[in-house]
Amino acid sequence: MNARRLELVCPAGTPAALRAAIDAGADSVYCGFRDRTNARNYPGLNFDFAELVEGVAYAHARGRKVLVAINTFPPAGDLAPWRRAVDQAAEARVDAVILADIGVLAYATAAHPQLRRHLSVQASAANAPSIHYYRDHFDVRRVVLPRVLSIDELRALIAEAGVETEVFAFGSVGPMSEGRCFLSSYFCGVSPTSEGACAPAERVSYLERDGRVHSRLGEVTLNTFSPGEPAAYPTPCKGRYLTHGRATYLFEEPVALNALGILAELAEAGVTALKIEGRQRSRAYVTEVVGTFRRALDALQGETPAGAEPQQLRREGEGGRETLGAYRRGWR
Repeated sequence: MNARRLELVCPAGTPAALRAAIDAGADSVYCGFRDRTNARNYPGLNFDFAELVEGVAYAHARGRKVLVAINTFPPAGDLAPWRRAVDQAAEARVDAVILADIGVLAYATAAHPQLRRHLSVQASAANAPSIHYYRDHFDVRRVVLPRVLSIDELRALIAEAGVETEVFAFGSVGPMSEGRCFLSSYFCGVSPTSEGACAPAERVSYLERDGRVHSRLGEVTLNTFSPGEPAAYPTPCKGRYLTHGRATYLFEEPVALNALGILAELAEAGVTALKIEGRQRSRAYVTEVVGTFRRALDALQGETPAGAEPQQLRREGEGGRETLGAYRRGWR
């Protein structure tokens, strides 16, 4: 018997990446507007309205879907950009919006009841009563689950949830506090929760000193690396800090989550969709990762004779290393 079919949800940081993801086998792509309404608000990324319309047309012509992330939190008295983003997503005829803020959810529900609503991982809903609240009040049809659950916990939660579930399959491990990180704002004065930019590029710098590379965020050195040592983009959670007199990765090491080897278990647990992270990554990354997962999922369905081995994506992972994160609870 074939395993449950898993939807492959893939990153589209640019129009070119959207086309690359679709061509490589994505079932759905997710993207954001070129402003602070999405959690990847970086220069050179994202879509304007015309680009989104073109992207939706490209995806729909090939039987694929487009999801728009409007998943940051509006500051008090400044809801207009988020309402405009919801209006434009509906006008572009996207397949769903991915929302986190209760006020934005309420607006989308009232103004565009026909627009499908997914709950962003930024909302940190990881138990049945929380998920039921969003389902019952805002007709949320899918929840993107935080990266804190084991396979057994996923199975139990999905049995109670009453909505579709989407889990992370490849990308950052995360510091296990989705939507609750304020560290970057202390370093940069820019909030990732309302401006959508953790460690904005204009505040990042690299210095060579004494044979080592120093990565800095604002005026703070977050890490130093010797030649050839795995390095991560300098976000506060991936910094190396002095604890008990020793420099150590206090929150998160440069390592990639890769669930390629447990796809059958995720399907058996009742997961609806797999999310690949990487809207800041290149088209080559998108093509390689999406294509590898597509081949593995097709093999799982018995549609092709062979799948893909997890190590095939090691070079695409952060730090050249991989983990199953909370799925195996090896760190608990």
